[in-house]
Amino acid sequence: MTGRADDPRALDAASDGAIEAVLLDIDGTLLDSNDAHAQAWSDTLREAGLEIGSETVRPLVGMGSDKLLPRLTGIDAESEQGKDLIERRKEVFRKEYLPAVRPFPQARELLERMRDDGAKLVVATSASDEELRGLLAALGAEWLIDDKTSSSDAKRSKPDPDIVRVAVDKAGVGPERCAMLGDTPYDVEAATRSRVRIVAVRCGGHGDDALRGAVEIYDDPAALLSRYAESAIGRGIRASRGQLPPRRDRESRKSGPESGQRG
Repeated sequence: MTGRADDPRALDAASDGAIEAVLLDIDGTLLDSNDAHAQAWSDTLREAGLEIGSETVRPLVGMGSDKLLPRLTGIDAESEQGKDLIERRKEVFRKEYLPAVRPFPQARELLERMRDDGAKLVVATSASDEELRGLLAALGAEWLIDDKTSSSDAKRSKPDPDIVRVAVDKAGVGPERCAMLGDTPYDVEAATRSRVRIVAVRCGGHGDDALRGAVEIYDDPAALLSRYAESAIGRGIRASRGQLPPRRDRESRKSGPESGQRG
């Protein structure tokens, strides 16, 4: 393969082969939690005297807190004030919003299908270890996960590629044998810069333009599951088991009315 790791063109040589591991974003992808995160941030900032509505926060959910906080407020995430706000936001989310967070329809069934097909499942999230434990409990599918990567495993959060690269290392199969499932442009950028193809879902609140760079886009986990056999992930996992050769018509699988991936 040629090209730098951060060059999206490096995907061209690896985007149609077999898949042995699927890297999973959680928030907005498998769990309907993005609105809750946005509201927790808004509540926390309001306590600090900063009136920033959840609708302003919402498009930034999916970034790590170290990037989201300065983007919203100009406050350095490494300052004492920044650290206090980040910790308080975690507390507000855990106590006030996490109990009501639920998986998207058929999210667990999608994980079961991929796992039954023999894929390794590795979580790749910007959430902290503590927050991730709560999210996985809400998902109710911890037993399906082979490994996980959180903010404590990487110096830089999404959209920087560090977390995805650590997840690739934990999968142990190389980026060309991985795919990622995510819902934000930050997932798309982090995966692309890691030379990992990504399938995106719209249920996190982002449209197709924002998710440009994904090899496929579906409405939600249920829509992906309904077309699993013909999806890039389903075909790639089967290819890794020698059930069919890798498919070379990447362009035909991109999102659009013609490809039937509107879900």
